[in-house]
Amino acid sequence: MQPPGFWFRPRSVLASLLSPLGAVYAAATARRVAQPARYAPDVPVICVGNLNIGGTGKTPTVIALVQMLQGMGVAVHVLSRGYGGRLKGPVQVIERSHSADDVGDEPLLMAAFAPVWVGRDRAVTARAAVAAGAEALILDDGFQDPALRKDLSLVVVDAALGFGNGRVLPAGPLREPVAAGLRRADMILAIGAPPQIGAFRESTAYTVPVLAAALKPLQMGLSWPGQRVLAFAGIGRPEKFFATLRAEGAVLLRAEALSDHQPLSEALMKRLEIEAKALGAQMVTTEKDAVRLPRSFRQKVMTLPVRLDWEDENAIRAALGKVLASDAR
Repeated sequence: MQPPGFWFRPRSVLASLLSPLGAVYAAATARRVAQPARYAPDVPVICVGNLNIGGTGKTPTVIALVQMLQGMGVAVHVLSRGYGGRLKGPVQVIERSHSADDVGDEPLLMAAFAPVWVGRDRAVTARAAVAAGAEALILDDGFQDPALRKDLSLVVVDAALGFGNGRVLPAGPLREPVAAGLRRADMILAIGAPPQIGAFRESTAYTVPVLAAALKPLQMGLSWPGQRVLAFAGIGRPEKFFATLRAEGAVLLRAEALSDHQPLSEALMKRLEIEAKALGAQMVTTEKDAVRLPRSFRQKVMTLPVRLDWEDENAIRAALGKVLASDAR
C-alpha cells in the first residue's frame, strides 16, 4: 500500500481526527526509547534510522557508511532485524545460502558489501557480531530501539517529502514527533536533488546538523538512453526509481508500482514478462527488488543500482573519525 496523501498535506480534517491515536502511538514510542540500553558493545555503534515510516534511503546510506569505514581500515558489521524474513536469528547472512524469504531483502542486498547479521533481539545479535570480529557496528533502522547504546545516530529523510504533515501514525507518517526524535539524533541526512535539499533546510530551524546527499545511478556499461523498458519496484517510493530511469534516458512504456517488500511471485513475474514482450520492452527493477526475484527470472531482469553521492563527504567522515577515536580511548 502507498501512504495516504493527507500525510503530506499541512492541513487535513482526517489527520486532525486521527491525532488522538497519533498521541497514543507517540507516547508508546516515548516509553520505549526511554528505557536504558541493554547492551553497550566495546565497539562503536552507528545507527542509521528515520522518523518516518517507509523508504527514506536507509539502505544506500548503510552501504555508503560501510564502504567509508572499510576505507578507514575498520571491520564493520551490519545489524538488521531482517524485516520480511522468517529467521529469528541471530544469524549471519550468507548470500549463496539464504534467500530474501529467510532474512529479508535489504539484509541480503547489504551482505554483498559487509558481514550482515539478522536477529529480532538486537542486543543478542550485536554480541554475536562482536564475537565474530566486528570492530564497528552499523545498526540498520534501529533508531527507536533502545537495545543498544548508540555512539552516532543519523536520521535519514527524503528531502522531497520531509517529515510530512508533522503528525504521528496514523495521523501522519511519523514514528514519533520530530522534536522528540531529534533530541536523540546527532545528524540529519536529507536525500534528494539540490532544490529539494534547499527547501528542506529552509523549512525548519533544525537542532542538529543537516547533511545532504543524492542517489546517483552506477554507470556499469549499460546504455539507458532510448532503452524501452517495463519497470517495476517494490520500495517505499517506486516513483523515485521510475524518475531515475527517465532521467537516464530510458523510455518507460510501463511502470508497475508494487508494495514495499512485496513478494515477486512466479505468477506476477510471468504477467510482467508477457506484458514486456508485447511492448517490446526490457524488464528492469531496483537492486532491492532483484534479490527477491525467482531464480528463473534473474537473467531476464536488468537492475539499475544507485549509490549515495554526498554533498560534503568530509562532514560524515569527521563524525565517524570522532566516534572511532573516542572508542580507541
